[in-house]
Amino acid sequence: MRSPGTTRPAAESEPGTALRDTLRYALRTPTIGPLAALAVAVLVFSVTTDTFLAPENLSVVLQQSIVIGTLALGQSLIILTAGIDLANGAIAVLGTIVMAKLVFEGSNAAGALLIGLAVATFLGLVNGLLVARLGLPPFIVTLGALSVIYAVSRLYSDSRSYPVTNDLLVFWGNGVDLGGVLVTWGTFLLVGLYAFFWYVLTKTAWGRHIYAVGNAPESARLTGINVPRTVLSVYITAGLLYGVAAWQALGRIPNADPNAYQTANLESITAVVIGGTSLFGGRGSVAGVLIGTLIVTVLRSGLTQAGIDSLYQDVATGTLVIVAVGVDKVFRRGGTR
Repeated sequence: MRSPGTTRPAAESEPGTALRDTLRYALRTPTIGPLAALAVAVLVFSVTTDTFLAPENLSVVLQQSIVIGTLALGQSLIILTAGIDLANGAIAVLGTIVMAKLVFEGSNAAGALLIGLAVATFLGLVNGLLVARLGLPPFIVTLGALSVIYAVSRLYSDSRSYPVTNDLLVFWGNGVDLGGVLVTWGTFLLVGLYAFFWYVLTKTAWGRHIYAVGNAPESARLTGINVPRTVLSVYITAGLLYGVAAWQALGRIPNADPNAYQTANLESITAVVIGGTSLFGGRGSVAGVLIGTLIVTVLRSGLTQAGIDSLYQDVATGTLVIVAVGVDKVFRRGGTR
């Protein structure tokens, strides 16, 4: 029998402590939660549909992940600085229009490609200047850019699409057959990009500066980090990645359409957030973003295979974002205690 002043051991007073701590650790670890969610999604759709694991469908899942994955990579760099980019899909679409229309009108394919990449990078620069130098909110800047860039795409294309047959522009859509699954060169490029930025974010001063700015910009400034320059460099890099996504998109579907990728911004944000990157900045990993991209594409494919209407798929995607942000908020707040 305990004396009146004796305190119960934590394990006795709170039987669920160990389980709760384990769950909290898993949710705080950037890749464990997303990886488990991906495994569950694959298992569920494998059991509930007859076609999900078919080689043809797996090929489509991989191909669908390429453009969103590249957009999500650029998006993740911006979100790590506590920003957001609502215009990334629009930038990629304008990039496809520029590349395809120039070639359609007789320009050299390599020159058209470089111009398309330059346009996307320039738009990233403009957004970065407005955010980093003028101090405007990233949400407002990129929301305005979203409308402007989609309008420019329609004006520049005369609201028509341009078929693409040039080998250079559709290069990333070619690939090799591995066990019945077509793995495109774009897939290899995506993996290479993620490996490169994993190294940059974890092994270089620039990567450490990005995390520092996202965690506490004032503290980063006091330690000698040039915060505006770091933020500007992130938007420029993201713009270049959006240009690469445009090139990949032409390999995925050899047709430049000003109405394409209307929900790419939401899907890229979803991939970043459910991949464990905090919308509040300073926490996340590119490995988690890659897993998040696969979750988004697996969810889309699985629901399509199950015959679910695309509108309900949008509902599911939006719900995922809200849940992921809510979980991040709860555990981020819990970690400050």
